[in-house]
Amino acid sequence: MTKRITSKQVWKEIEKEIFAVIGMVTAKNEARTVGVVYVVKNGRFYISSGKGAWKVKHIAHNPNVSMTIPIHKSIPFLPWFKIPAATITFSGIAQILEPEETPTEIVRAIYRDMADNQELMADSCLIEVTPVKDFITYGVGISLMEMRDPKLARGRVPVNADAKPLSDRQRTV
Repeated sequence: MTKRITSKQVWKEIEKEIFAVIGMVTAKNEARTVGVVYVVKNGRFYISSGKGAWKVKHIAHNPNVSMTIPIHKSIPFLPWFKIPAATITFSGIAQILEPEETPTEIVRAIYRDMADNQELMADSCLIEVTPVKDFITYGVGISLMEMRDPKLARGRVPVNADAKPLSDRQRTV
């Protein structure tokens, strides 16, 4: 039986982090992943990129993506012990946005002082990812000892915090 974790708890963990791995598919149907830095606003992820980057081309071709957020785990005072990261994974729909189409507060959160650099902004775009369906978690909201048991470590909750919680039977499907 998995521990019950809520959408709200997952979003709270997501907001603590800044790094994720985004997965996409090329025009030749080959899987690709890349590490990205993100900010979250209103249930959406925003990622900066150069307009000519491969990830932008792949997402423009196929907006279906996945994201995995690793969450570092360690034992206090024993940092040399290797502990697997906890993870939050989800599917999403991505779209490419021009900086001027994006609220200023998001552009500033991502680019900081570089947001005033006109030359940089002209060559930049943002990738907006909207999570869909469920968050799939491993090791989120549990102790390191509980992480040893995959049944306890796994979790699945709807992306939308207002959605009805999943029953134990639905979680195993």
